[in-house]
Amino acid sequence: MATAGLGSRRAIDARIASGAVRLNEVVAEPGASAQAGDVVAMDGQRWRLVEKPVRFRTLIYNKPEGEVTTRSDPEGRPTVFERLPKLKNQRWIAVGRLDINTSGLLILTTDGELANAMMHPSGRVDREYACRIHGEISEEQLQKLRDGVELEDGMANFSDIQAGGSSASNRWYYVVLMEGRNREVRRLWESQGVQVSRLKRVRYGAAFLPKHMHVGRWREIAQEEHQVLREDVGLAAATRVLTLEPLVQPPKRKSGRPVRRKRGR
Repeated sequence: MATAGLGSRRAIDARIASGAVRLNEVVAEPGASAQAGDVVAMDGQRWRLVEKPVRFRTLIYNKPEGEVTTRSDPEGRPTVFERLPKLKNQRWIAVGRLDINTSGLLILTTDGELANAMMHPSGRVDREYACRIHGEISEEQLQKLRDGVELEDGMANFSDIQAGGSSASNRWYYVVLMEGRNREVRRLWESQGVQVSRLKRVRYGAAFLPKHMHVGRWREIAQEEHQVLREDVGLAAATRVLTLEPLVQPPKRKSGRPVRRKRGR
C-alpha cells in the first residue's frame, strides 16, 4: 500500500492497527499477508492486488540548505518534494532525512523495499559527510569520536574520520556514520566542544553525490544503478512486484441500486 502511494509505511501501519483497512471484506490484522487477486479497501475505495513487471524510479538530489525533508511544512518552508518530477499512482520516498541546515545527497525512490532496507538500523548502511568545524580539536578528541561518546540517546561514534582542508579558524573533515539518528553528526562534534558551521552529505551506501551536480538539481539513475543499491543492502533483483489497481465502482441510481444495462429486444 505504501509503494502504491497510499501513504508512508508508518501511516499505513497505523491505519491497519486502527481497523481502517479491509482485506477481502475482512478487517485486516497487522502483519497479515496478501497476494495477487486479493482486494484491499480503505476510506471507501477498493483496490485489487495485481502482479506487474517492476520498474522502480530513483533520484539523486543535491539538497540545498533551507529545505525540509517533509511533504508539507506547517511553517511554510520549502520542501525537497517541490522540485521533483510528478508521479502517477506512485510516491517519492525519501531515504533518510537531512535537517534544514544540512545540504547534499538525498536519495528518493519509488522502491519502498529498498528505502526501508537502507534506513533500517540493522542494515548498517554507512553515510559519509563533509563537515566544516569551527574551533580547535586534538587527535585525542578525534580518537574519542572514533571510539564512541555517550549522547543523550545512547553511545555514538564515527566509524572513520579523515582530515580535509583548513583555513585560519575552520577545518574540514570527512566522517562516516553507520546510522542516522537526529542531528547525530552535529551532536558528536559538539560533544568535543566544537561547532559545525557547514554540513554536507556526500555518500549514502553505494550512492555518491556527483561532483558537478549543482545544488537544487536532481538526476534519475539507471535501472542498473538502482540494482547496485539493492545488492548493496542484500536485496534480490526485483523483476515483478505486487501493486494495487483501483477497482471502479459501478454507477448507482438515486435509489442506491446499481445501474443495469437494458436487454436488447
